[in-house]
Amino acid sequence: MAENPAQMADLSFEDALRSLEDVVRKLEGGEVPLDESLALYERGEALRRHCQKRLDAAQERIEKIVASADGTPTGTAPFDAG
Repeated sequence: MAENPAQMADLSFEDALRSLEDVVRKLEGGEVPLDESLALYERGEALRRHCQKRLDAAQERIEKIVASADGTPTGTAPFDAG
């Protein structure tokens, strides 16, 4: 069930979001035992952080789009994740 950090980093935003939605569905269903609920919650939090990190990176890239005088995009500046 739990991915290690390397596996989590390899997840696309869409895959992580689908996994997070699955975790939420299971937790909201109320049919999961307490110990499994705690593990699901921890996994959900890791997935949420992963999705937020991907969204933040995408926003930074979008903000670096260079526009010409008439407002049309002319390219992008490289994104430095460091």
